[in-house]
Amino acid sequence: MTPVPLASGAELRGERRWPMAVTVVFLMALPFFMPAAFEINPRWVLPVVEGLLLVAIVVADPGRIDRRSTWMRRLTIGLIVLLLLGVGWVTGRLIYDLITGSPAVNSAGSLLTAGGIIWIGNAVAFAILYWELDSGGPAQRAAQPTPYPDFAFPEQLNPDIARPGWQPTLLDYLYVGFTNATAFSPTDVMPLAHWAKITMALQSVISLTILGLVIARAVNILN
Repeated sequence: MTPVPLASGAELRGERRWPMAVTVVFLMALPFFMPAAFEINPRWVLPVVEGLLLVAIVVADPGRIDRRSTWMRRLTIGLIVLLLLGVGWVTGRLIYDLITGSPAVNSAGSLLTAGGIIWIGNAVAFAILYWELDSGGPAQRAAQPTPYPDFAFPEQLNPDIARPGWQPTLLDYLYVGFTNATAFSPTDVMPLAHWAKITMALQSVISLTILGLVIARAVNILN
């Protein structure tokens, strides 16, 4: 695969930091909208730790994501791991409650609210993971695009439809996260690396499990 060529005088620039910061804050805020029966106590502990890591990352590399350093990458991956652990915990608890018939899942409204929030949280969390791991991360993609990316976007497969120097940004990975969660399979973005294929398969299984169990239980309650 040949990288998209740069136009004369053009140069790649790191993507802006604020979309990543807003997305992380959105994920941090989701637990506070969970119904009381599904909330994690104390709710503020994990968001506080995630917030401190986010502040450190933004202070160290504000504006555009263009600083390549080992400790910055480890800090970002650590933040993403915490986000995934938080989403994974509430996902596991919801599935356990549904399987065991916990009283927490006896209200259709509360169950659908919790299921929707958890489904969205998983889609966004996996999207951030794809964004950070693909081709060495956003800073690496901007500095030195690889001819062999972990994900193949349409703009990379067909450079004629992309602007010169196109590189995927967080919004593109959010699209991948949501389409994979709804279609339960790749759509127009193909995973090439083994880790990408395994992670997308895992996300599809989680999404299918959440939707299947939540909808089935809610219909059973309403009937």
